[in-house]
Amino acid sequence: MKYLLGIDVGTTSLKAAVFDENAVCVKTITKDYTLEVAGDIVEFPADNYWKLVEEVLDEVASEHEIYALSIDTQCETLIVTDEAGVPLRKTIVWLDNRAAREADELRAKFGEKRVYEITGQPEITATWPAAKLLWMKKNEPDTFGKIKKVFLLEDYLLYKLTGRFVTEETLQSSTIYYDIHKHAWWGEMLDYIGIEVEKFPEIRRSGEIIGEYKGIKIVTGAIDQIAGAIGAGVVKKGVISEMTGTTMVIFAPSDTVPAYNPDSKVPCHLNYDGKYCLLMWTPTAGIALKWFKNQFCESFSFRELDELAAAVPAGSAGLTFLPYLCGSTMPKYDPDARGVFYGLTMEHTRGHAVRSILEAVACMLKGNLDYVGADCNEVRAMGGGAQSPLWCQIKADMTGKTFITLKNEETACLGSAILAGVATGVFESVEAACEIAVKPNKVYRPSGVDYSECYRRYCEVDDKILG
Repeated sequence: MKYLLGIDVGTTSLKAAVFDENAVCVKTITKDYTLEVAGDIVEFPADNYWKLVEEVLDEVASEHEIYALSIDTQCETLIVTDEAGVPLRKTIVWLDNRAAREADELRAKFGEKRVYEITGQPEITATWPAAKLLWMKKNEPDTFGKIKKVFLLEDYLLYKLTGRFVTEETLQSSTIYYDIHKHAWWGEMLDYIGIEVEKFPEIRRSGEIIGEYKGIKIVTGAIDQIAGAIGAGVVKKGVISEMTGTTMVIFAPSDTVPAYNPDSKVPCHLNYDGKYCLLMWTPTAGIALKWFKNQFCESFSFRELDELAAAVPAGSAGLTFLPYLCGSTMPKYDPDARGVFYGLTMEHTRGHAVRSILEAVACMLKGNLDYVGADCNEVRAMGGGAQSPLWCQIKADMTGKTFITLKNEETACLGSAILAGVATGVFESVEAACEIAVKPNKVYRPSGVDYSECYRRYCEVDDKILG
């Protein structure tokens, strides 16, 4: 049996899953860790990431002989080292916002339009590695001067496994120093930062064998959202994914890079197949329901809240919620936007409030799909929101799309394992692997409930509040 290992390194936890050559999951592992946070500074020792991977490999080896593995990680987490790959400082995690002034400087120098047309990123923010490197040059010149290798997190773990200084393209899409059209480093940006192109890894595609570790074939992966999309079977036209967790993330494959729109904040990344994908996200989704539960329904479970909401007719008797508890990003960008219950009357109950939250997130989803013109008839639903049959049905009715939940919830680990399997010949192709590996759990088709008035009212209130 050729066992495949997919490792998903998230912001505060590492998850790993072992799959057999029939894509059946035979073991899962989760390891949590805590970041070092001080204001805008968010760091983590680079070697600790590697120690977590070593622990996983040791634990797995006691039960299964792994044939191949691939790793997906968060984007924008930066590690700089000397020539031998020894870190010069702690990892600057993607959440770190210390480089706000440097982001402003890069915006003034290059402009958002030019940066988008080269890198696919419509914003220039402190989280991008270009801004972080410029910050390091100004604030830690001794460290900056010693840099011989610039890694992102996946690159560093691949280096520790194989000794190869390589990267893959999906990971570099949001650095704003990578040209997604030429598939090459953007020399002008690197020149402005003041760092030589020779200090950056060899560029490879997702799903390529680059070496071995203790007999295990090591394969390049993809960013976490792309690995998750593969694990959800979003590998053909007409299918997209949405994850309703704390936030909402929408993944839509694209054959082209959309034209620049100054009012759009939708980033375009390179996809695993060398084409493109749109990644839309909203800062609040499931967290809005959790906030309401924690503050006003402490004794209720989420299942009980669903039951309350299910007893309320569609439209919540005119009650409209705007889920902007942490601002708005897409399709309208306004970090200062705030949440609203609009239209409250004496007839409204706790159930109306809960249902209005579920409907608001569904409205937000529809707004994003309409905004980017997503050509799809099927949505793969993931995250905690997918565990609510009511919420899935509301989304299906609101958008007119079929929603499908999945039996395997660790989609990123599965996606990484699929890349490892394709690279090593276990699977014929990503698409063929998904036919075998991705199993639907429940299917929610539009039931005929008319949400047009609910959505019209949501957009009207949204225009009043955000303009």
